[in-house]
Amino acid sequence: MKHIHYKILGMLIAISVLSSCKKWVDYNPHEDFAITELDYLRSESDYRTMAVSVYTPLQWLNQAVPVGEIASDNAVSGGENASDVLSLQQIDDFTHTPINATLTEIWQAAYEGINRANYLNQYKIANPAGTTVVFAGKEALFGEVNFLRAYYYFTLTKFFGDVPLFIDKRLGLTDSKSLTRAPKASVYKQIETDLTNAIAVLPAIQSQKGRITKYAAQALLGKVYLYQNKFSEAAAMLDNVINANAFSLVNNFAGMFLASGENGPESVFEIQYTNTSPYYNWGGVTRGQGNYAVQQCGIRGLNGKGAMPYAAGWSTNLPTQNLASAYTAGDIRKAATVLDIEAYKTANPAFEITYQVAPYKNTGLYNQKYLPRKGETSGQIELNYLNNYRIIRYADVLLMAAEAYNRSSTPDETKARTYLNSVRKRAFGNDDHQINATGSALTQAIWEERRLELAMEGDRFFDLVRTGMATTKITGFKVGKHEVFPIPQQEIDISGLSQNNGY
Repeated sequence: MKHIHYKILGMLIAISVLSSCKKWVDYNPHEDFAITELDYLRSESDYRTMAVSVYTPLQWLNQAVPVGEIASDNAVSGGENASDVLSLQQIDDFTHTPINATLTEIWQAAYEGINRANYLNQYKIANPAGTTVVFAGKEALFGEVNFLRAYYYFTLTKFFGDVPLFIDKRLGLTDSKSLTRAPKASVYKQIETDLTNAIAVLPAIQSQKGRITKYAAQALLGKVYLYQNKFSEAAAMLDNVINANAFSLVNNFAGMFLASGENGPESVFEIQYTNTSPYYNWGGVTRGQGNYAVQQCGIRGLNGKGAMPYAAGWSTNLPTQNLASAYTAGDIRKAATVLDIEAYKTANPAFEITYQVAPYKNTGLYNQKYLPRKGETSGQIELNYLNNYRIIRYADVLLMAAEAYNRSSTPDETKARTYLNSVRKRAFGNDDHQINATGSALTQAIWEERRLELAMEGDRFFDLVRTGMATTKITGFKVGKHEVFPIPQQEIDISGLSQNNGY
């Protein structure tokens, strides 16, 4: 260690001798072609590029969707054996602990997104050099940033409850030891503030598909209200989206989940993935540009001839027979949600399909909505599937509004049934399956419809928790513990955070 200090001291002496007319403390890093923080955010292009980087951690949250199904009655972990992706097996069996790679990854990805959003907000008025950069659309751009921070915090509080809350700046390593967990109510208050501010400045339509709009912010805020049982506020906010007449239920339910159906008339908010770059990193949360969870859903060892569309995968996140049985005859969503591979093989003998039965927790069913398909990946194929995650669809908005109107202190059950039945009409193609229930029976019908409509899209576990149904629907669920997941152990060790009850 000493010889390093001597070498540095020698360099400083040499600099002082050679540059006697210039103090060494005036050193400019640019002389060594070094880039510092003072070089950031000098132009509109810089701000816009950095705003895109705030979107990037959304892609790293791809495991949040499988967890939302595997932890529920909709899906099982599957895989090769009991130790294949052990973190998901533990979540499925409700044996998860604070040492869980999947939960740690979700925590890290969300806070990376928050840090990036905070950095931009820190320099919204003036950049690190103290210069103000003014350009048309700057406020709207920061509306996107605030939406994204709200979404990251919403993900965190859904998973972990009380979490560290900071908004003023990007945190460094030295800040971590000063962190404490804020009450969930405080986190929700900040989420509401961010989304309200975003709504005020975001455009209704973006020229670039996938960017956040005013409607996306209104829909997310409506969902945040619903999770807090603020039903009147949720109903009013969600009606903004519905009354705008900017979205519609597509006729082809299954087609909505194909590449050709991305960012379509029903899309309110999608996480964008791509296969245009073969980048990959098996060991990192970033992995690649694509949706890693798609590979997980695929059928193990699948082969077939001709135009057989599906690609092989790892038989993870398998739909349950319980979910399949929940659909009634004539509901087009069943075939679009769960694939019975044996039935498909029988119906398509020309494909000469062969496959390996899922070795662990086999249900005979696969996640049709996100099943890997040929030609939709590149480079390291497992890590670069282009399938977007449909995070908020118009059908979800309708069902959330239906629940909000039904459960409001001043219910409007006519409106609740109208929204619910519009979703059911699309599911069956006619008006023969309309719901006429009232009161708690209508509430149950709406909750069941959410399961059928949104199955395998990541909402089920959180719906069961927020409605109090988890204890009766999920085997192994313990009240007072499993409503949230454990804070990652490394965060306990580094930051001294308190742990959730029971972990």
